[in-house]
Amino acid sequence: MITTELPSTRVRIEGAVELRAEQAGVRPSRVPSWARGQLPSEAFGLIADAATGVRLRTRTSATVLELRLSLLRPELPGVGVLPAVFDLRIDGRAHRRQLLECGGRVRFDPSTGTPEVVPGPPVVIRFDDLPAGEKTIEVWLPHTAICDLVSLGADADVEAPTPSLLPRWVHYGSSISQAAEAAGPLDTWPAVAATSAGTELTCLGFAGNAMLDPFVARTIRDLPAELISLEIGVNIVEQATMRTRTFLPAVHGFLDTIREGHPHTPVVVISPIALPVAEDRAGIIVPDPTRGPRALGTPADVDAGALTMRIVREHLVRIVAQRAEAGELLTYLSGLELLGLDEAADLYDGIHPSATAHLRIGDRFAKVLGYLRPGQSAEPPSLS
Repeated sequence: MITTELPSTRVRIEGAVELRAEQAGVRPSRVPSWARGQLPSEAFGLIADAATGVRLRTRTSATVLELRLSLLRPELPGVGVLPAVFDLRIDGRAHRRQLLECGGRVRFDPSTGTPEVVPGPPVVIRFDDLPAGEKTIEVWLPHTAICDLVSLGADADVEAPTPSLLPRWVHYGSSISQAAEAAGPLDTWPAVAATSAGTELTCLGFAGNAMLDPFVARTIRDLPAELISLEIGVNIVEQATMRTRTFLPAVHGFLDTIREGHPHTPVVVISPIALPVAEDRAGIIVPDPTRGPRALGTPADVDAGALTMRIVREHLVRIVAQRAEAGELLTYLSGLELLGLDEAADLYDGIHPSATAHLRIGDRFAKVLGYLRPGQSAEPPSLS
């Protein structure tokens, strides 16, 4: 076996904002180091280090690959430790899926959400019996796990792949975009959309933390992108962190910051998908595995400016229309077109899409990406 220590110019690590040196290896992270001091919690840092959308790409004639790394898998109350699923693509096509149920774990206190990291020994994920001949290989890392990469072993030389000419797509959102429910990293809805539409994905899906944070806007501003999408509103309603008074300027400010680096890049603003419990009732939303989630807001809260999913959609429609009328390349997409109220049975816990729903959402959003790509049809797509 020929061992290539990571990082290496012969193996591109894509979908991460930066690579950070850790004791166990190099960690792909989806927030830059300068922003870490601004994170509101240790949990956000670990969520941002999960390898959603991150993949290794190299070119080789190898028939055996071995990726050596250290893993931290989340341990969720009532669920247990999630498996680490790896997907292999060869020349742009899904080839094989493998999972590991070893390594370290991250426990989250069920009452406070405070994380406890329990390290584990290094692990090896092996792909053998690969097709002979020169080929481009992508290893998509587990979308739920934190990966500290050590080395890539192969039974032939590896070399840097030809640079991709596909448009770069940066997507921002909540746990619905981080997509822990998906069966594997290629089955998250952003990955389904990206691979179907032919784009290079950077997924800034932050479970429980899509709060229009200024450091995220600056991160997007500084990333290369030909397409940008922003899933806005779910966490803000769920945790009741804003009211109309703060939400409107926060959305404008988020967009203004992004436009500093991307004045002419197409941006699509996505409002919340169906969430029946909060369509007309304000948060806080409290999960209940027995009876389903409950929204604790009252009509008086709404009268005082509290947000519901329906109100968020109305605000986003007006914001996008106002800015588009001024000449900004901005599109509004109702999340109900991705998963509607008549599909609420596909919210397995009343909040999050099931693994099957992720595939359907991805197929639908792929049409949007095709519409936004330069040189494509000027007519908006039908998602039905």
